[in-house]
Amino acid sequence: MRVLLVEDDQTLGGAVRDHIAITHHAVDWMQTIDDAHASVRVVEYGLILLDLRLPDGSGIDFLRGLRSKNNATPVIILTAHDQISDRIEGLNAGADDYLVKPFNLDELTARMLAVTRRHSGNSNSTIKVGPLRINTADRTVFSEGQEIVLSGREWAVLDKLLLRAGAIVSKSQIEEALYAFGWEVESNTVEVYISRLRKKLGREHVTTIRGVGYRIEGRS
Repeated sequence: MRVLLVEDDQTLGGAVRDHIAITHHAVDWMQTIDDAHASVRVVEYGLILLDLRLPDGSGIDFLRGLRSKNNATPVIILTAHDQISDRIEGLNAGADDYLVKPFNLDELTARMLAVTRRHSGNSNSTIKVGPLRINTADRTVFSEGQEIVLSGREWAVLDKLLLRAGAIVSKSQIEEALYAFGWEVESNTVEVYISRLRKKLGREHVTTIRGVGYRIEGRS
């Protein structure tokens, strides 16, 4: 999943960025509303973490602008303002969750997973794909009682496929989920990780649509 972090506090922003990167999600850290607008124009994000008070404007106004353009990307508001009225305003503007600073980074991870699960239409952290039992919360995969160990990058690719289970996901969409701005994209990276997933999960579960993209069978 690729995450947009909109936060002008250097200490907090750096900590959140590094924490997300450790979980092998790509993260773009922007510190102004203008840069955030520029980012959402060119990238399809899986999640936005949004501060309310930015140097050049209001996070609430940014959020309202997204929703007015039918951009349904999940948004978690991060703010030092813990007034009930502030929370209500954020939720009414279209936020999916609200986290008051200071917060625990592990709690942030849990909320990110919960929000993205709800957005994808599956509130359960356990997903069944044929004989596979995939737990997106603790990142485990079991097949007939045997655990299948995946690397962080393999998980990142699997996450993208699961978000659109049953549909074709293009190579460029997977690359977008793997790489943040400024990262060098190697031409065969997606093919390498898809090949590894097919070997570990079963070729029948991860299908290559030649010249179009990749698909994981519908989940239950």
